[in-house]
Amino acid sequence: MSGAAMAVFAVLGLVAVAAGAAVFVVDSMARATFALAASFVAVGGELVLLTLDYLGVVTILMMVMEMAIMVVFMVMFMMNPAGLMPMSMLHNKRGALAISVATFVLLAAGALLVPWPAQRGTAPADATRAVGEAIMGPHMPVMVAISAVLFATIVSALVLATPHGRYEPQEQQPQDEGQR
Repeated sequence: MSGAAMAVFAVLGLVAVAAGAAVFVVDSMARATFALAASFVAVGGELVLLTLDYLGVVTILMMVMEMAIMVVFMVMFMMNPAGLMPMSMLHNKRGALAISVATFVLLAAGALLVPWPAQRGTAPADATRAVGEAIMGPHMPVMVAISAVLFATIVSALVLATPHGRYEPQEQQPQDEGQR
């Protein structure tokens, strides 16, 4: 990786971490959703820089769509209009901090103290293709089912958002006497 690519990778890493931290700092659900989307887009950019184009693009597309769907549901169902009114995103702050620190220490200890096995074999010539075939090969029906579920979710959200159905009579507007 060239020096410029390393600099872009470092900037994307900082953006991903900062946006991920912003999820817990901002004071509304909508802003937290957009911060999470920004974090995932930065991670997708890093995957592209690592020449994992397929995974990077899929990560970006899936996370942006997921966050868009989440915002639609927030606007529809939250008492807080559009999730923009200030609210605390943290609950049980001391307990959450203790669990977070313990989890970090446990994972860091595992990463540093576990004897990692030596690499066997060689890396494939096209890592992106190998990963894509490994993920999609036998699991194509799962991905098709997931796409159908996402489509049904979007249609359901639109149906729930409309005040009346397609074939229900709409409310009649009172006509002005002068227009008869």
